[in-house]
Amino acid sequence: MNWQEVCEDKSLADLPYKIELNRWGQIVMSPADYQHSSFQGEIIRWLNQLLPHGRAIPECAVDTVENTKVPDVVWISPDRQEQLRGHASCPIAPEICIEILSPSNPMVEMLGTGERPVKRDLYFKAGALEFWLCLENRRMRFFNAQGELPKSGLCPEFPTSLSWFA
Repeated sequence: MNWQEVCEDKSLADLPYKIELNRWGQIVMSPADYQHSSFQGEIIRWLNQLLPHGRAIPECAVDTVENTKVPDVVWISPDRQEQLRGHASCPIAPEICIEILSPSNPMVEMLGTGERPVKRDLYFKAGALEFWLCLENRRMRFFNAQGELPKSGLCPEFPTSLSWFA
């Protein structure tokens, strides 16, 4: 199965879960809880405030060498938005891809153990400039292709810890 087929499958249209395709084209579903959604909302709010010349969006499908992955939040510049117009999924990753750690999104899947490509590496190979990880304690970690950063190079004012509204 490919991402276009997933998007066109009416039986998948109203699922209450985030879905991705694994390297074999199988659908993988990840339910999101309130905390996860709250973190997504806060990250989007900060990005739209600090980087208003682009667009922060949730659940954006990105083509990778291991099929379609769906970062929890992305930030994309107007130039890349124009390149992606008309695509069901992004053939080039948005500049910033952000994942929120959760039981269905464990650390090993994000940063790996060295055995196989993990989401951070997959997004960089697809063209992302930065990968951010939001930990369950609300702390943010920032990466570029060379490694971990003390703060984002693309959005240095982004907080290193999110507040909690629940």
